[in-house]
Order: sequence, then structure tokens, then C-alpha cells
Amino acid sequence: MSVKIQSVAKALPPYTRTTEEIMPFLDIWLSGQEERFARKVKKIFENAAVERRYSIMGPEDVFSKTSFEEKNDLYVREVIKLGKECLEGALAKAGLSPQSLDYIITVSCTGIMIPSLDAYLINALQLKQDIIRLPVTEMGCAAGISGMIYAKKFLQANPGKRAAVIAVESPTATFQLEDFSMPNIVSAAIFGDGAACVILSSHPDDEGPEILGEEMYHFYEAEHLMGFRLTNTGLQMVLDVEVPNQIAAHFPEIIHPFLARNGFTIDEIQHFIFHPGGKKIIQTVEELFKDLGKNIDDTKEVLRAYGNMSSATVLYVLERFMDRKVPEGEKGLMLSFGPGFSAQRILLQW
Repeated sequence: MSVKIQSVAKALPPYTRTTEEIMPFLDIWLSGQEERFARKVKKIFENAAVERRYSIMGPEDVFSKTSFEEKNDLYVREVIKLGKECLEGALAKAGLSPQSLDYIITVSCTGIMIPSLDAYLINALQLKQDIIRLPVTEMGCAAGISGMIYAKKFLQANPGKRAAVIAVESPTATFQLEDFSMPNIVSAAIFGDGAACVILSSHPDDEGPEILGEEMYHFYEAEHLMGFRLTNTGLQMVLDVEVPNQIAAHFPEIIHPFLARNGFTIDEIQHFIFHPGGKKIIQTVEELFKDLGKNIDDTKEVLRAYGNMSSATVLYVLERFMDRKVPEGEKGLMLSFGPGFSAQRILLQW
């Protein structure tokens, strides 16, 4: 039973600033720090390849002292708004009603809410009362594709059904005001807030690129590379400098056997829908691809225009391909990395 992607839609929070506009707030935050260190931090922001980012709060609030409770309350309120907006957008693009959905999978790792987002969306859009719901947490940047993999498994086993995967993230809400460590600084420089929804279908009449294959790849002994620590002041970023090197070391094993198991080689893949983890990861992937005549220009453009929005970001890249009407028969490879450490892969054919 084939499973296809019908539509993708994004939603952006109300506050936005360019990196240049954030610099005065950095100056205030860094006042009292050693001058050489302050210059280094500003250079990290300037060289992050992020021109603009969006946020659920203005920079005045980001760089002011607030409790974990206050930040999480804001996260809950805004995540519900963004989730509703992108789900409605994806349904409209697909020409579907809310009652058309049989599965709802919500994805987020940047806040805590029980009931999870899916429960609020069921009420807000009056989804089916017997809809099957699955909240996906604690998988970080990889979870946008993880959610799609779970949806595909559901749909493959249940012909004639449809699923929505909604990824909503607010890394801004995890910024630690009194933490001047490199993981906190680097994450602040590359991350932004955003939401996206993708609708998948096993209904025979629905159109869109077909998922030919999907797999996860788990790195051994790599739990320390990426994640969050739950502290009294909120979720504190864990981000090891070895992440790009680890990706480079495993990259051939992640890509080539997966394609071979689906009957293809890298030469037969026209499009790369990669999660823009950050400038260094993009440079690592580009270096690995330089002799293959491939590019990840869409990944770079999403990072430039929005920053890394954790699990939602790869769906922004996917939306660019969905909106441009890729020629029939061409193939795309989706790829994201996240805590665990793990890589998630999906092979598409238009």
C-alpha cells in the first residue's frame, strides 16, 4: 500500500528580528563579561549563516529574567496557536476537512505540556472523536522525520486513511539567561521558533510524492552529543562540538546502504531535503557531496531565512519542494539528525 505526502504548510510566530537587530540586546546581555569573550560571542552570531529568526516572544523578553514556569506557560499558549494555524494551512492546501484525518501526531521537545498539543487541536478543529493520537517528544531535531515515519507505518497498515504530523518548536523558550557556556550561546545563535504540518495519505485517490522507504539509524555510545538537561531554570542545551565530525564519520553508512536497500544509488537522487542543523553541519554535508554534483541549497536557504527550528525545520525544506512541483519520477532524500544520537531517513518519489 503506497503512502503519499499530500501537503506541507508552515506557521511562524509573531516576533521576528534580523541578526543585526539582535546585536544591541547581545551587548546588554554580555555587559560585565570579558571584552574578548563578548567579541567572540558576537562573531558566533554574525557567522551562524542565520539572517533572520522568528520567536514566540520579543527579544526584550528573551533577554530578561523569567522563570521556567513563565516561559513554559508562554510556550504552551503559543504552541497551540501555531499548531492550529499550520494544521489548518496543510488541510487547506490538500483540500481536506478536519474530519478527514484518522491519525494526528504532534512533535515538540522545547517545552512541557500535558495534555499534549494533539488534544488541544482535536478540540480546536473538532477532529474525529475516534482519531488516533501520538505525541512525540524528546527526539529533538530528528522528530519531524520521525513523526512522518510513524505516520507512514500507520497508513501502510491501514489503507484509505490520512494522518497529520504537526511539529511545533520554541527553542527561544529554552534560552538560559545566566548560562554563558558555548552550547547555550551556539544554540541561541542558530535556533529560531516555528511550526509546520505535513499531511500523509494511504487513500488511493490522493496525490503527492510517494514514500518509497524509511529508516532510522542509531549511533552507539553517543547519548552525550545532543539534548537537554532539565534544570531549575528550564531546559539547558547539550551540544557537543563533535557532532559534525560524528556525522561525517557515519555519513556513508547512513546514506548508501539505505539507498541500496531500496534499489537506488546516490546518483539517482535528484533532490536533498536535509535538516539545516547549523552552518558547520551544512558545511560538513556539502564537503561530503562536493564530488557528486549535488547541492543542499534549499537547506541553506531555510537556515538563512528562519534559523534552525528543531523538528519543524526539515518540513520547511520539504515545503519548498512541494510548492515548486517537482517533475514526475524524480526522487528526493529526506535526512535529519537528533539526540540519541540518531539519523532519520525517508526516500521519496514524485
